[in-house]
Amino acid sequence: MKRKNICTNSPWEKLAGYSRAVRIGNQIHVSGTTATNKAGKIVGLGNPYTQTKQIIENIESALIMAGGSLQNVVRTRIYVTNIDRWQTIAKAHNEYFGDIRPATTMVEVSRLIAPEILVEIEADAVIDSK
Repeated sequence: MKRKNICTNSPWEKLAGYSRAVRIGNQIHVSGTTATNKAGKIVGLGNPYTQTKQIIENIESALIMAGGSLQNVVRTRIYVTNIDRWQTIAKAHNEYFGDIRPATTMVEVSRLIAPEILVEIEADAVIDSK
């Protein structure tokens, strides 16, 4: 099966040896994604709702580069640094996925790659084979 690596040329991709997303056949796997904008700055400092929205928009961009869309998402994994704020994170997730309703997991972790990052999300998508 043909493999397509999707890269955004962030400095972290080469440093850590990963791709923003990988498409194999009709499956797209999006790496853990944080709330960074195109300039590499964290969006929504202190605000998990705003961070979640930015993350999902970043995931959407990766999916589009791989030939998919949010409509194709079948699973998300959400990592949060404070599970007590799950409802605000879930609200943002629902705004994008309320009709799609992928399988989803949310877990609290002790920390993420930077202290300002409150949420990180992975996504898997399945698209029509062409």
